[in-house]
Amino acid sequence: MTDFNLKRAVVAVAVALAVCGGAAVPVAAQSETSGTQRTIVGERYVPTIWVDPDGCEHWVMDDGAEGYMTPHVYPDGKPVCRRGMLCGMMPTDQFFATDKHSINSAGKARLQEFFRKTMPNTRYFVIAGHTDSRASDEYNIRLSERRANAVAQVARSVGARIGDIRAYGERDPRVPNTSAANMAQNRRVEIYCVR
Repeated sequence: MTDFNLKRAVVAVAVALAVCGGAAVPVAAQSETSGTQRTIVGERYVPTIWVDPDGCEHWVMDDGAEGYMTPHVYPDGKPVCRRGMLCGMMPTDQFFATDKHSINSAGKARLQEFFRKTMPNTRYFVIAGHTDSRASDEYNIRLSERRANAVAQVARSVGARIGDIRAYGERDPRVPNTSAANMAQNRRVEIYCVR
């Protein structure tokens, strides 16, 4: 058995134990069965399985080893995954003052309307916070997490189910951080609808 298949089998057993009432409950299984939420921040590793907004089912071990659950790959070795649905991308400047994470009342109203309209066709939402490259990586991770949590709080206020909150800081820019206009595009909160 290859290293990848062994890890895949270990994770599958952990999920089976969780579903069958065993003691080993990965975080992802908890979020699906008990309604709890997990938060992914930076490079912290928690052994688990999850479906990313890219539509791929991932696994990660506590040593940071990571892989895909799908056995199907393209000729270049990339996994074949269904794409997630990015159902909303909110430029944070619409809702947040510079270097802040509280949402103004007009922003809350727009978000509440968005979640109310989107909820009927969505099992749960994944909220991902991003920043531009100003400030340190550590600071930007914390700021993006606070902003994603603020959006998630508004979602919960209208009954939306939040599956994950992701904090990427400056690590996943939409465009290069080479101008003020580009940096504004990178200061965003992305909302993924998982159907």
